[in-house]
Amino acid sequence: MNSILLCGDKTLDLSPTVIMGVLNITPDSFSDGGQYLQLDAALHQAELMLNDGALIIDVGAESTRPQANPVSEQQELDRLLPVIAAIKQRLDVIVSIDTSSARVISESARLGAGLINDVRALQRPGALAAAAATNLPICLMHMQGQPSTMQVQPHYQSVLDEVRFFLQQRIVACTAAGIARERLILDVGFGFGKTLTHNLSLLKHLAEFNDLDLPLLVGMSRKSMLGAILHGAPVHERLYAGVGAATIAVMHGARIIRTHDVKATKEAVAVASAVLNVRRK
Repeated sequence: MNSILLCGDKTLDLSPTVIMGVLNITPDSFSDGGQYLQLDAALHQAELMLNDGALIIDVGAESTRPQANPVSEQQELDRLLPVIAAIKQRLDVIVSIDTSSARVISESARLGAGLINDVRALQRPGALAAAAATNLPICLMHMQGQPSTMQVQPHYQSVLDEVRFFLQQRIVACTAAGIARERLILDVGFGFGKTLTHNLSLLKHLAEFNDLDLPLLVGMSRKSMLGAILHGAPVHERLYAGVGAATIAVMHGARIIRTHDVKATKEAVAVASAVLNVRRK
């Protein structure tokens, strides 16, 4: 597996697991919707996450929570581009763009974004070609259905086999479009068209995806799967569960952990990584 990614003007070394901080500039995201719509607030939060140890800031302008309504491409651009420009001007960090839109991919790359993180795995019209032209790394995520419907009775014959098959198909589609395999990152899509049992099975068997020989990105921070395990705990009471889930993911091979809670997660990842790096004596 290639552990060095060229992210525009920056290089990302994934030989240690790294932290991706979540920055939602949306009015309706499930955890922090509305908090960072203003540019100053968004920039301040990005700086806090950088200082807490995030190497990547993942900026999203379209909520993909369950039952989320889509936003127009222009709305997404209007929210996103000023934030990208400000972060690139003021902070020494890789900016990841959480988008599925071809035009947003192109415009974000032009402003200096270093990574594309697409929950729809470049399936929207023009997205493959736009991503190929950027020469940036791309995270391909599995989602059953669309955000508005994905949690309406999700069903699989085998969640592990079907997620793997989908990701393999998208790898083939990307390479056919001229995207080097070495640019790809995979995300099994915790919480995207999956029941709690599906999510737990994916986490328990996450190591099985390592034989695809691409870096794994994992995002479980504050998600409803954690709330369900904790018997209905609200979003703001899921920190420790999220840290526990991230630790398990690292032990099973995750190279990027996407989280709202950067400092706590980074410390847990440091412990898990230290254990993994000890040789038997």
